[in-house]
Amino acid sequence: MDEMALRQKAACLCLFLFLHAWNVKAGVEVTMQESVEVYLGDSAEIQCRFNFTDPIHNFFVQWFVKDKDSGLRTRIYYGKYNTVDIVVDDDTEYSGRINVTLDQHRSRLTLQEVQITDERKFICQANGVSAGVDESKTHLRVFAPPDAPAIKGVQSGISVTNEMPSKVATCEARNGFPKANITWYRNSMPLVPSAGLVNVWTSDTVEPSGLYSVQSTLEYQVVKGDQKANFSCEVSFLVPGAIRTAESSSVGVTVYYPTTMVELWRESPTGLVKEGDTVELRCQGDGNPPPNFIFSKIEGDSASVDLESRSNVLMLQAVTRRDGGVYRCRLRDDEAQKGDMELSVKYLDAAAVIPKESEVMLRGEDLMASCNALSNLPTSIVWYKDGRTVGKGNTLHLQDATYETAGEYLCEVTVPELPGLHTSGSVHIIVHGGPQLVGEEQEVHLEEALGRTVNLSCEARGHPAPSITWIFVGSQSWHEIFSRSGEHVTRSVVSVAVNSNISVVCNTSNDFGIDVRTFSIKAIPLVTSSAPFSPEGSGVVIVVIILSLLLVAIMGSVLFFLHRKGKIPCGRSGKQAISKEKTAKDDIVVELKNNGNAKTEDAVLLKAVNGEKSGMNEQVSV
Repeated sequence: MDEMALRQKAACLCLFLFLHAWNVKAGVEVTMQESVEVYLGDSAEIQCRFNFTDPIHNFFVQWFVKDKDSGLRTRIYYGKYNTVDIVVDDDTEYSGRINVTLDQHRSRLTLQEVQITDERKFICQANGVSAGVDESKTHLRVFAPPDAPAIKGVQSGISVTNEMPSKVATCEARNGFPKANITWYRNSMPLVPSAGLVNVWTSDTVEPSGLYSVQSTLEYQVVKGDQKANFSCEVSFLVPGAIRTAESSSVGVTVYYPTTMVELWRESPTGLVKEGDTVELRCQGDGNPPPNFIFSKIEGDSASVDLESRSNVLMLQAVTRRDGGVYRCRLRDDEAQKGDMELSVKYLDAAAVIPKESEVMLRGEDLMASCNALSNLPTSIVWYKDGRTVGKGNTLHLQDATYETAGEYLCEVTVPELPGLHTSGSVHIIVHGGPQLVGEEQEVHLEEALGRTVNLSCEARGHPAPSITWIFVGSQSWHEIFSRSGEHVTRSVVSVAVNSNISVVCNTSNDFGIDVRTFSIKAIPLVTSSAPFSPEGSGVVIVVIILSLLLVAIMGSVLFFLHRKGKIPCGRSGKQAISKEKTAKDDIVVELKNNGNAKTEDAVLLKAVNGEKSGMNEQVSV
């Protein structure tokens, strides 16, 4: 009996519970969104829908919030449908910030100026009394994008010899909600944490505003190739309905690594180096930081002499050929690491000309001159005279010397590969010889009116400079108006009055010989004379005078030449001796006949003793 009674009671209880559950479920149903997402500071709208199985005219609606930490619920609103009983609870954090509407099928809660603390569950409960009670909840999610990520690289260098990963950079994303995530990149490729290679340490801070600031530190095992690598961080964060990212700027890292190679080169000058140049040598190693170097010059058998230098630069001022050779730079703390280079200094010695300074030649002789300058580069030699090129090569051949051959010969030596190298030398050629009158005429014939004045010019070349004397026949009225004597040339100009037919001799001489030129001036009367005139007779007189004049000039020049050579004594006794021996020949008398008559018309006495100088104005009377 007791067992049967217990079974009946149990069956009745199950039926009651079933019927009660069916009535509740069938009486009212509340539905809400699972979550509502909103930016910090915006307004949030949360809707609550309810459905009653049977029509009902009176029901209650309450809104609650659930504490995230304790889980306790706090009512923030109470309202009764179809009445004016709508109450926002006082003394809650939502008093004054919410607005609730209620109709037969739904209730809508609007929250103003959403805050971080509003990130929680909002519960809506509908109570239909006899129809039953039901509730549902919505999770309000609040979002605040963080500030742009700020990255900061380490200032000190990192050595590749470090055994563990070293700190490279830090990245921070401030004032975000919820927490942001930070990812590290190397040259735009993500870095994945790996033991012994990549370590990422992340922490966060809750600001007084409730927002999160996230910090991340990257530790990385650097290698030599990271000297030019770029590191950056990326922040990813949630926003309503999406995930967004923001990338920081890039930072580099200074990588320290040992030197494995040393290189030495010439920085300046470019091209070939010549004596007098300033040479700059630079040394560089592939290590970082740049090492300290020692410069030296190899002096035979690998022995070296250390040189003063500045950092990685060696300056050689005004180099000479002795500065050529092998130079070396090496690490101060590791002599095994070194670099070598050979410096070649190009040079050109002063030109040596043979013959030196000056050389005397006789007219008609040949001469071979040479010019050389020692250099370690091919040279080019050109000979110049008076600015004109007269030869090329190291030898100059002068043949059949004339007075035009005399002068300064310049030998210029250049280096085609290096225009800055050049030198020169010279030789002065002196040509000795007897006088040579300028011009080819031996006799000059002129006609001039009586009473006029004629200028006669005589110019002679020779070395030593020849002297010029004038001999006049037929005129006593003449004078020298110009005279000049140089190293090789003598010139004289005389002015003579034409009073009759005149014969003039220009006599030039020096230690090596004589030369003579005659001028015949025929006087033309201005008025025709009535006196008888015989052209034949006058012509004979002129010819005889000219022949006599030439004979006297030649004899005088020969005597002067012998006197200069020492063949005739210079003393007074010598002159007397000559006079005594040649008493009958001292005077030369030329008798001229006119028209074949025997009567002597004129007698010409010519005195031509060149042992005694009579000056430039020596006269001959006819």
